Amino acid sequence: MKSAAFVHRPVMFQEVMDVFSPLRAGLVVDGTLGGGGHARGILELDPQRLVLGLDRDSSATAAAEKLLAGYSRRFMAMHREFDELDEVLVKACEADSKFCGAPIGLLLDLGASSPQLERAERGFSYRLEGPLDMRMDPTKGQSAAEYLDSVSLDELTLLLRDNGESRFAYRIARAVLAGRPFLSTTQLADVIKSAIPAAARRTGGHPATRVFQALRIRVNDELEKLQVVLGKAFDLLLPGGRIAVLSYHSGEDSIVKAMFHNQVTGGCTCPPRYGCVCGAVSNAAYVVRSKAPSSKEIDENPRSRSARLRAIELLDVGEAGGRRN
Repeated sequence: MKSAAFVHRPVMFQEVMDVFSPLRAGLVVDGTLGGGGHARGILELDPQRLVLGLDRDSSATAAAEKLLAGYSRRFMAMHREFDELDEVLVKACEADSKFCGAPIGLLLDLGASSPQLERAERGFSYRLEGPLDMRMDPTKGQSAAEYLDSVSLDELTLLLRDNGESRFAYRIARAVLAGRPFLSTTQLADVIKSAIPAAARRTGGHPATRVFQALRIRVNDELEKLQVVLGKAFDLLLPGGRIAVLSYHSGEDSIVKAMFHNQVTGGCTCPPRYGCVCGAVSNAAYVVRSKAPSSKEIDENPRSRSARLRAIELLDVGEAGGRRN
């Protein structure tokens, strides 16, 4: 099968542009560059805007550089992971002095992109015959096949339960361990399907959907890296800077929701009906508390269905005890 070109349709494009359009001139980091669709939109918002695009997938950075060749003076792409945000900002400054200084924005569009899902050789899809890989960066770390070769029954069961496969997590995990080693995506998908009772297979989507998603998240350490990059961003962005995150999975969204809430409340745990009496100082304000794609977008791009946008603006609370930059 011929590989698909790296063309990724940006999800909730206008909603993301609405988050970043009020910002003053400065540097926005697109931590999940993909094909460059969101980055191009951000560059077009302001002729003084700079965008530093990061992606763990070198084919994505290459595609984005081609798409954004006309913005080369204001755009830089780096094949790096977004949890390395602090190190990446130093490297970008060393490469071009225009990119020195704290960013005013960070965008994270989580999950796998359409080109990754549609390339059989990447091993993300149970529908396409290919090696069971699933790494965002194929040059690093353990593939999904290697992970399954060494995982225990208890660990795999817990992973599946944590990712929404509550009813049949143990049955699936047991069948997977009995069927290893796995040479292909479709081989694994068949084993998963056979582990589900026939009656349960008649409803819902393909039984391998959640399992493949769980493996992808684990192989790429997606949840851990998300917590790291958000923690760094809260300290690195300028006051007035904005952070926007598009998540597609309850685990991702829960992390974003909790970390944003902690910034907005300053960590206050006082009962809401009594108001805050603990002296907590808010470090951020909501820009978008939670928003889903429009029905029109879902019709045009079904993969956007599970997307959830959240965004906050970091405050300058100075000597009041909160964040300063």
